[in-house]
Amino acid sequence: MTRNEKKQFRAGIGFTSLWIVGLAAFTAYPILASLYYSFCDYSILKSPVWIGLENYQQLAQDGLFWKSLRNTLFYAGLSVPLGTVVALGLAVLLNSEVRGKSAYRLLFFMPSIVPIVASSMLWLWIFNGQYGLMNGFLNLFLTPFGLHGPAWLADPAWSKPALVIMSLWGTGNAVVIYLAGLQNVPTELYEAAEIDGASAWQRFVHVTLPSIAPVVAFNGIMALISAMQLFAQAYIMSEGANGNGNASDGNPARSTLFYTIYLFSTAFQDLRMGYASAMAYILFLITAALTWAAARFSRGQYEDAV
Repeated sequence: MTRNEKKQFRAGIGFTSLWIVGLAAFTAYPILASLYYSFCDYSILKSPVWIGLENYQQLAQDGLFWKSLRNTLFYAGLSVPLGTVVALGLAVLLNSEVRGKSAYRLLFFMPSIVPIVASSMLWLWIFNGQYGLMNGFLNLFLTPFGLHGPAWLADPAWSKPALVIMSLWGTGNAVVIYLAGLQNVPTELYEAAEIDGASAWQRFVHVTLPSIAPVVAFNGIMALISAMQLFAQAYIMSEGANGNGNASDGNPARSTLFYTIYLFSTAFQDLRMGYASAMAYILFLITAALTWAAARFSRGQYEDAV
C-alpha cells in the first residue's frame, strides 16, 4: 500500500468512524450478547448463569412456543401469497392506460405510510363484530339468509384471517416496486406476442411474469420476512378486541399468540431474557431457512422462464 493509499484509507476510516462505532455498539454487540444469553439463565436482575442448551431443550417441550410458531406460519402462509397476488394485480391495472392513474397510484400507496398504531386502531373499528364497517357491509347480503358477519378478532376462527385481510391494506410499497418492474418490460415483447395471436392472459403469463420474476421474488421474500416478525398490529388489535384480557396471551383462545408476541412477553413480562434470546435465534434460523428456500425456488422458476 502506497503512502497516498494509506492516507486515503485513514481518511475513509475517519469519515466512517461514527457509523462503525454505532454499528458495533448498537448492532454487533446486542447480536453477540443475545447469542451468549441464549445459553444462560438470565433475568436482567441477576448476572447470567451459563446453562448450555437447556433453554433450547425447554423450547422443544414448550406448548406455547409451538402454538405461536404455528400461528405465525399460518399467517405467513396466507398473507404472503394473497398479498403478492393483490399487489401484482393492482400494479398491472395501474400500469394500463386509464384516466387519472396518477391519482389511483397515490390512493393505493397512501395506506402504506399510515403509522401502524393508527391503522390498527382503524381496523379495530372496522372488524368490530357489533357495529364495525366490515359486518355492516356483509350483513347487507347475509341478513336475508338469516346469517350475520363473524365476531372477527373476538372469534378464534376468524382472528388470523382478519389480520391477513388487514395486511392487504399496506401493499402500496409492493405495488410501487411492481410498477417499476412492469415499466421496464420491453414493449417489443408484447408486440411480438400480439402478432403471434397471444391473448391478454397469455401475454401476462409468458411475457410479463418471466420479465419481472426477480421483482416478484424480491417482494415475496420481503413480505415473508415481515410476516414472520408480525407484532404491533396483532398486539394492538388483540388488546383492543379483548379488553378484559392480555394481548400477550394471544386472546381469543391464543389464536393471535404470534411468535414475536410470545417472545416479547417472555422477555419483558416474565423477565426470562435467556429463554427469549434462544427464541430470537430460532426465529432467525427459521426465517433464514424460509428465505433461502424461497430464493432458490424463485431463481429456479426464473431460470426456467428464461
